[in-house]
Amino acid sequence: MGAKPRQKPERLAEKLLQIRNALGLSQTDMLYRLGVEDTFKYTRISDYELSRGEPSLLVVLQYAHVANVHMEVLVDDELDLPARLPSPTKSEGIRRKPTARHKRR
Repeated sequence: MGAKPRQKPERLAEKLLQIRNALGLSQTDMLYRLGVEDTFKYTRISDYELSRGEPSLLVVLQYAHVANVHMEVLVDDELDLPARLPSPTKSEGIRRKPTARHKRR
């Protein structure tokens, strides 16, 4: 009997890619902005953006700092990133409109 895989945010990869693109950074540049250039290869960023890997909480926190959003915005699938990144003020995100899937809860 194996343990169930832990739940992961479905939209995290999409949001991480959105942040990098909004900042106009390459994957290598993103490593420098996150402060992890000495510990990660640039392919790690690609893995995160393609949902082939999941960043540590500390890396997610660095993404939140770079985008100037609360960490919750990155991990809550019901919150969208603000239209402007980095956000001019610390953003709490934008609540998504409920979809049919979310209405069943």
